[in-house]
Amino acid sequence: MKLIRTFGKSAAEATSMIEQIAARGATSTATVAPAVKKIVADVKRKGDKALRAYAEQFDGLTPGQDILVDPAEMEAAWNALPKALKAAMKEAAANIHAFAEAQMPEDWIIEPASGVRTGQIIRPLDAVGCYVPGGRYPLPSTVLMTTLPAQVAGVERIVVCSPNPAQETLAAAHLCGVTEFYRVGGAQAIAMLAYGTESTPPVTRIVGPGNLYVTAAKQLVSQDCGIDMPAGPTEIVVTSDLGDPLGIATDLVAQAEHDPETLAIFITTNEPLGKEVLKQVKLLAKKNKLAKQSLEARGAIFVCEHPREAQALTNMLAPEHLTVDHPDDLQWVRNAGSVFIGPHSPQSMGDYVSGPNHVLPTGRTGRLRGGLSVMDFLKLITVQQYTAKGLAKLGPHAIALAEAEGLVGHAESVRARLNP
Repeated sequence: MKLIRTFGKSAAEATSMIEQIAARGATSTATVAPAVKKIVADVKRKGDKALRAYAEQFDGLTPGQDILVDPAEMEAAWNALPKALKAAMKEAAANIHAFAEAQMPEDWIIEPASGVRTGQIIRPLDAVGCYVPGGRYPLPSTVLMTTLPAQVAGVERIVVCSPNPAQETLAAAHLCGVTEFYRVGGAQAIAMLAYGTESTPPVTRIVGPGNLYVTAAKQLVSQDCGIDMPAGPTEIVVTSDLGDPLGIATDLVAQAEHDPETLAIFITTNEPLGKEVLKQVKLLAKKNKLAKQSLEARGAIFVCEHPREAQALTNMLAPEHLTVDHPDDLQWVRNAGSVFIGPHSPQSMGDYVSGPNHVLPTGRTGRLRGGLSVMDFLKLITVQQYTAKGLAKLGPHAIALAEAEGLVGHAESVRARLNP
């Protein structure tokens, strides 16, 4: 991890580093695209046969083992958990569920003119696929984060896919009431969800993080099936002039241990604080090989000359996770996946139990959208109704606009009702 001033003699070097970071995408899938295209095409064409072949090759599925997990296996996994972990999962599930309920939009109707009623109705998607990674670490928390908002939204069919699922992952699925869980991952799981097989109907949208193959497959099938967002390496930015050096350092190291490609940035105008954070990060990373690798590759501390510069840099980076000093800082935050405020709000709390979703935008996608939410599982359908009086009031305006566009049929469809 390197400390660099954005002003003075090091300004040009800092600008170059910042431009490289800002130019990042969510992830580059070019290296795996050919393999992913073949896998997706095979599963789409050959169905269950190809799905099983790839699951046995890549996902640890044994010959004769069912791809669909028996609910009894999920229940047994739950029963085998230690009491403390059960309690933690229950608390996390309750908070995630409550947060999703608070996010739910409502049906409404307004009357913009006499005899004219317009509004919206909310409807859930029919079926969703929730992808849960099963690689470096088991991620039972991702089961909670993806399935519970879908349940709150009212989705009838919720499908979970995870390769070689850990006991904790199966237990989390039981807690969430999941009944359709497939022990398959990678591009083959995405293809199954998007296109279906002889034994598995397709879903309407696929959500959840994954590796490069999963991301490439989601992008490939997005022409035919909805997806949430491309998932890239974890990102953390801490923008602070007042924070505790040890607390900041632990957050940087914690997120850096996710992936060797993690982006870990500290932005400050307080150079002594920056130097102390750098010292603490080096000490902590000695005990964490993966975090050390990540921090050495993509870790930086930027010392800015003015707070406005620090704020502008933060928004330019549009980080997945952002920590700031005070609630007043929310006034300048424009681009971020999830914001953590103050010294007592470690980012790891958001990964597990706070309630807001931990499936968040990376690669500057935070400029375009926030994290996964109940809205990803809903449709907002607009409605409108006219009485004769309302049509008489607004109809002539519609006719004028239609005729200006040369769409005479549109004008006539209104005129015919004005003069029956």
